[in-house]
Amino acid sequence: MQLTPRLVSFLLLPPMLWATNAVVGRIAIDSIGPLWLNALRWMVAFLILLPLGWRAVATPEARAQIRARWAHLAVLGLIGVGAYNALQYMALRTSTPINVTLIASSAPVWMMLIGVLFYRVIPRPVQVLGALMSLLGVAFVLSRGDLGALARIEFVEGDLLMLLAMIGWTAYSWMLARPPAHMRGEQRPAWNWAEFLVAQCVFGVLWAVAAAAAGDFVAPAAPAEWSWGLVAAILYVAIGPSILAYRFWGAAVAEAGPATAAIFYNFTPLFAAILSAAVIGEWPKLYHGLAFVLILGGVLVSTRAARS
Repeated sequence: MQLTPRLVSFLLLPPMLWATNAVVGRIAIDSIGPLWLNALRWMVAFLILLPLGWRAVATPEARAQIRARWAHLAVLGLIGVGAYNALQYMALRTSTPINVTLIASSAPVWMMLIGVLFYRVIPRPVQVLGALMSLLGVAFVLSRGDLGALARIEFVEGDLLMLLAMIGWTAYSWMLARPPAHMRGEQRPAWNWAEFLVAQCVFGVLWAVAAAAAGDFVAPAAPAEWSWGLVAAILYVAIGPSILAYRFWGAAVAEAGPATAAIFYNFTPLFAAILSAAVIGEWPKLYHGLAFVLILGGVLVSTRAARS
């Protein structure tokens, strides 16, 4: 596999879009609740996707295929659409885009743990070393550079919400990698990327709207402060980090493989640090740099082991 300029652009664009999602989300939640931001994001994304993936719901036979797989698709929609970004936007109320994206880089750790506990995939010792390096990087973020704070459990609420989001996201990733029999081989409907995402959004949008409505019932928030800026933010997070990032990432992983893609994924916090400094004046600290080095080093160790 050769890293051509085209492939590198495919690998770099999604992390850049996901980094801007954190920064734009941080700005948008000053005007709208995080749960409604997530719900509106996916409602708009669903409407845009529908013409591309219309075949998944166009006929009674197509809808019957979704009904036959409703439990699996409902869980995918809950974790991947309804919960992950909602938790991320909630995390941004008390955490920073840099912290959120660095914590998101702990995915290899949770991927490994879920693989061991639920799929009986035993990692090699060097892969465990790589995961521990990434985990140490996340610990630097959680403790704000003071590892002694870990013993005093002085965590920011947003950091813990982002950890929960990442555990859910890795469970979602395993469900995609190890689907049930009715989603494998000839039993899987002939969905392309847009049709599969539409099938998930059928349930995910319902979860997202239900969560936003329940949030208003439990803890009523101030009404949204609508402006052209907020509308632009919603349109951006619906198109860029949702549809475009999903499409380019899928194509890049298929061509470069998950090991190489994982390395590029960890450029997300670097992009977030640059954007945070440029847009909202949140400059990275020294511990952010140390965390990035540890996390990226851990991924490099793990992926080198996976290729050997």
